[in-house]
Amino acid sequence: MRHPRIIVGGIGLAVAAALGGVTAASAGGSPATSAPAVGHGTIATTVRTAPATVAGKTETILVNTHGLPLYFYRPDTAAKSFVTGGLARLWPPLTSAAPTAAGARGKVTVINDVHGRQVAYNGHLLYTFISDHPGQVTGQGVQNFFVATPGLVPIAATAAPAGPPPAAPAGSYGY
Repeated sequence: MRHPRIIVGGIGLAVAAALGGVTAASAGGSPATSAPAVGHGTIATTVRTAPATVAGKTETILVNTHGLPLYFYRPDTAAKSFVTGGLARLWPPLTSAAPTAAGARGKVTVINDVHGRQVAYNGHLLYTFISDHPGQVTGQGVQNFFVATPGLVPIAATAAPAGPPPAAPAGSYGY
């Protein structure tokens, strides 16, 4: 006879995985895996600004078309994502063939990488977090991911960021 806790735990993991897949699928059309999926890079995505609470303060952040907070991964370069495997399932990359910007003055571009056509803001590749909801930032500083803001300082195409996150305007998280 199986132990009831093991069965319940397995069911809980299956439900969490299923919900994570639904959340990842709604995160700007991004696949939840590290390999690009055929057809997923054709969905138009808008990177826009929205208010959200970050570390107890209301800040203006970048969000995707569905209002989910966007993050960047500090070890990434402007040309390469280091988010793969299980990390990419928790932090789905934002992909789009033709992203647009609304309310953000930075440069929105597309980088062809392991995820397909990944969206970048001022050179920072963008991701969502499966635990977030519109207006809710829960991934700030988790696993080297930081919420993206309109004041995010551009990075060079080949330079890997080192040290603390780029400086931002006063009163803005910017990382």
